[in-house]
Amino acid sequence: MTQESCSHDCGSCQQKCEEAKKPDFSVPANPLSNVRKVIGIVSGKGGVGKSLVTSLLASAMQKRGSQCGILDADITGPSIPKMFGVETLATANESGILPQQSKGGVDMISVNLLVEDKATPVIWRGPAIAGVVKQFWSDVIWSYEDYLFVDMPPGTGDVPLTVFQSLPVDGIIIVTSPQELVSMIVEKALRMAKEMDIPILGIIENMSYIKCPDCGKKIKLFGEGKTSETAAKYGIDFLGEIPLSPELAALCDAGNIEYFSDPFLDRATERLESLK
Repeated sequence: MTQESCSHDCGSCQQKCEEAKKPDFSVPANPLSNVRKVIGIVSGKGGVGKSLVTSLLASAMQKRGSQCGILDADITGPSIPKMFGVETLATANESGILPQQSKGGVDMISVNLLVEDKATPVIWRGPAIAGVVKQFWSDVIWSYEDYLFVDMPPGTGDVPLTVFQSLPVDGIIIVTSPQELVSMIVEKALRMAKEMDIPILGIIENMSYIKCPDCGKKIKLFGEGKTSETAAKYGIDFLGEIPLSPELAALCDAGNIEYFSDPFLDRATERLESLK
């Protein structure tokens, strides 16, 4: 009901009437899907390791006993299947598209699981890409997921907007790098999430340091990170630092990211488990 069609004085319910005027862009999930929590992994710029964080969080939560899935919404730069070593194409039946599953049991759907040649570029305009993301929610059978992680492309364009408006996102995690412009990146993501009424669960800094193989000292290649300071400024939980790790890079290249184990994401997994 819009305010124009109200048959009473809206003075006492102005907020509800204003809410009713907002258009509803939500897309229904596949009837056979059962998703408990949808978590968006976002960044204000590219190249900060958003897909890496998505994969690490899904793997960590899976190891802690939760069933996890990944919706790869980075349509033009999909990398999730590669990191998990998943190459078999997704299949479909009369009820919808069936996601593929990693060795550790993580369900996933990605453009790279729908095309034979993984090197084929996706040269589509924004509306077409946004349409595919909606289909990854409405047409894919997410039979049961405690957590469905959505790996979004960087920025605040068509696809992040589509995800926020179309999917029932329970919260986002922002991924940054240790640079001065982190404050600007966080502020962009903050403002978009606030306008969309999406809770911000916290922020993770990637490429924070490299550990000396001889003495174990942390070396800050990009200088002292500003992420924790920025998180405090905006009242966001700082969920951890991820180092530059040759071991992690090698596992990603080999499709074995699930074999990586490190406690630096413990705070992030605990924050996810705290969601009601």
